[in-house]
Amino acid sequence: MTANSRSSQTSALIVDDERDIRELLVLTLGRMGLRCDTASSLADARALLRHNQYALCLTDMRLADGTGMDLIKDISQLYPDTPVAMITAFGNQEAAVDALKAGAFDFVSKPVDLSVLRGLVQNALDLSEKPRTTTHGTRPPPDGPGARLLGKSPAMDELRDTMSKVARSQAPVYIGGESGVGKELVARTIHDEGARTAGPFVPVNCGAIPTELMESEFFGHKKGSFTGAHADKPGLFQAAQGGTLFLDEVAELPLSMQVKLLRAIQEKSIRPVGANTEISVDVRILSATHKKLGMLVDEGRFRHDLYYRINVIELRVPPLRERREDLPLLANAILARLATAQQRPVPTLHTDASEALSRYNFPGNVRELENILERAFALADDDSIRSADLRLPENRPSGPAQAAAAHLDPSLIDPRESAASALPSFIEEIERKAIEQALTDNRYNKTRAAAQLGITFRALRYKLKKLGID
Repeated sequence: MTANSRSSQTSALIVDDERDIRELLVLTLGRMGLRCDTASSLADARALLRHNQYALCLTDMRLADGTGMDLIKDISQLYPDTPVAMITAFGNQEAAVDALKAGAFDFVSKPVDLSVLRGLVQNALDLSEKPRTTTHGTRPPPDGPGARLLGKSPAMDELRDTMSKVARSQAPVYIGGESGVGKELVARTIHDEGARTAGPFVPVNCGAIPTELMESEFFGHKKGSFTGAHADKPGLFQAAQGGTLFLDEVAELPLSMQVKLLRAIQEKSIRPVGANTEISVDVRILSATHKKLGMLVDEGRFRHDLYYRINVIELRVPPLRERREDLPLLANAILARLATAQQRPVPTLHTDASEALSRYNFPGNVRELENILERAFALADDDSIRSADLRLPENRPSGPAQAAAAHLDPSLIDPRESAASALPSFIEEIERKAIEQALTDNRYNKTRAAAQLGITFRALRYKLKKLGID
């Protein structure tokens, strides 16, 4: 068959040296309204690509005169608007990961599961219909990938460049970076700018799920499968069907759950607790942690096979101290948002406040900057924020009780009101400083902060809400 003068939206290229596989794929794609060209060798595939335009390409790994990897690299370089997927032998995880790194957007294992194949093809068509936001050597436009990630520093420009490339891919992405740098915002942007934008984005904090409930939370359960299972419940994978599942703090997963997660990702299917059959799932996996995941692999605390499966593409989100030139832009945007929410004039930062912020290292990064400015906005006497209003950790007493006492002037307290007002305020201030210090000490890991404070994670969440701490 030839594809001359066909629309790129209605034709596909199938490359496989097995005739039966080619016929199966032609039949399946034909039922989806696609016309197909087929090639049994690398040379034939290259010739077809030179003369035709395709909505997608499916290629086998082993070919008579080369490999599918060679074809993937060709397409990525010469025909970047053509999504290409790899057909691999069952269980050949390394080849699949290599294909994704080379530029493939997805892969399917032999024997081919037709329902998985149809989902893959639909994703490829969505990719073809979505125009590219960048070309080589240019920055994304204002409404392109990363537009919500404020900053004009070289570090942020590099991050946005990489995001614009991975947004079109279906490959798993691992987002590294310290607590508070905006890893979830990066994940949301990748989802919103990719082919799955119409699907759900489901974030989950792996460190906040009790170990005994993890399997049920991720994969769902059937009614009566355990005590308390009063009805069928879909899991996170099912909730993210057709979209993106973002695994935040993935390093907190216990080894037993890592095994089950790896199988779900590889097989693209899950088995709810108490179910007799598996359910196919179509989910893109994005993951993140503030920990050094490679070190955990070396220490045997994180499975190397899961690490390589989720770390096909790695993004590093820079800490705030590495992009200090972005501080004024970030601070102004945060203050404008706070003023809008509180229906107040936008405050200005005094020179001494700006200088104090520029000297501070921000161990909690952008999240800490937001908390500092929100507190300063609430405590400032007028619509101008000064250095003292910031109450940066380096400028206040070391202990939470001393810090609270330093901000209470006994001469300003009416003795008649001290029992009714000063004491509750004093205790609340002690709680606030203790919680803020614990969050800072643990780089805003709420699970660890709760442990340091000697309270439950649920109790910490209640205190954060009560005290207005984000």
